[in-house]
Amino acid sequence: MKESVTEFFKDYRVILLIVLLIGSLAAITILGVPQGLDLQGGSQIEIHLEKPVDAGTMNTVTSVLEKRLNAFGVKDVQVRASGSQDVIVDIAGVKPEEVTDLVGTPGKFEAKIGNETVLVGSDITTVKAYVIEGNNWHVPFTITPEAASKFAQLAQGKAGQPVDMYLDGQLVSSPELNEGLANGVASTDVEISGTANSSTEAQDQAKNIQTILQSGSLPVSVSITGISTVSANLGEQFKTGALIASGLALIVISIIIFLKYRDPKLVFPIIFTSVAELILILGIATVIRQNIDLAAIAGIIAAIGTGVDDQIIITDEILKGKDQDKESTSRKTKKPKKAKKGKKGKQAKTGARKSKVTKRFTGFRVRIKRAFFIIYAAAATLIAAMLPVAYVGFTRGATGIGVLTGFAITTIIGILVGIFITRPVYAKFMEMMYGDK
Repeated sequence: MKESVTEFFKDYRVILLIVLLIGSLAAITILGVPQGLDLQGGSQIEIHLEKPVDAGTMNTVTSVLEKRLNAFGVKDVQVRASGSQDVIVDIAGVKPEEVTDLVGTPGKFEAKIGNETVLVGSDITTVKAYVIEGNNWHVPFTITPEAASKFAQLAQGKAGQPVDMYLDGQLVSSPELNEGLANGVASTDVEISGTANSSTEAQDQAKNIQTILQSGSLPVSVSITGISTVSANLGEQFKTGALIASGLALIVISIIIFLKYRDPKLVFPIIFTSVAELILILGIATVIRQNIDLAAIAGIIAAIGTGVDDQIIITDEILKGKDQDKESTSRKTKKPKKAKKGKKGKQAKTGARKSKVTKRFTGFRVRIKRAFFIIYAAAATLIAAMLPVAYVGFTRGATGIGVLTGFAITTIIGILVGIFITRPVYAKFMEMMYGDK
């Protein structure tokens, strides 16, 4: 018997869809959809290592670079390995000249008294907030007790001598050794100081040195091989174009569905399901912080397109089955004869059993299962095709085929959302509208 609207909304699949839609809208509103460089604007910096490195060293390189940018205050940054000798840094909303010194600097720190090394970067435990006094800057930091003891021994009796502090071989500060640090008593408090042409320049220098000291040094020398910039205005054009294209696509889909089935009742649920899939995909991307860029938008469109195809498969199976049931009913004009005893009677009973089996297999649920068998097979094939693309993107970064990572991820998310959430709800709707009486 056809289900009522009340029974439809009591179904657990419908309830799950409503809850997830509310959760997705809340996540999008509160957290905001993470936008890639294509939409938000920003910079992409390509960094080349002096030699190929193993996975462990590459992880150290990407970790140090990410730590530097986060400490510097850069938001929405992605640092990805690209093979064994390159790193791609995506920075949204920041000009490249603001951070090139950070990402292109190995960050090797060394302090010397005369020609004798008294401190290295690994001795630093904590870097404190920098201090600006006019055009002068100070970056205080603490060192380990072992390093402090070594420093005290090497500095004893050398008051007034300069402590030359180098960063990547360049002299950044030469403060004089005061008597308090030259008396042989260990102290864990040290600082780098310097003078700039202006207070603004002093602040920039202090912030850079503070960030590099906080993040540590890179295990290999690096060089910047490419810088590309995407303007925020271009990103706005992309977003506007995507919205217009989406609206036109929904209109065209509505027209095609109406012309195919000549039933206005089918237009709304198919369009609603497509919009629901869009909201769920964006909601999941927001929660997992997957950037939405042009490739990701293409994946969303592909996933929604396959969703419409799947809904058409479900609709065709149901409507075709209903037509077959009507034809079968109209042919039953003669009353069945009573079965005779003996061999002919057994044949008649066998025929009756076959008739019952055939009737069961033409039922609504069987038609739904047949449709979902096709849907699951197509979904598995598409996911299998997307997994290698996603894997290459994760391992090689945002170069070459790696730029399609967003496409693969959003496509897979859309397919999983469809087969486990929206398609079953659409099938439930069709059961309510066209289910067996």
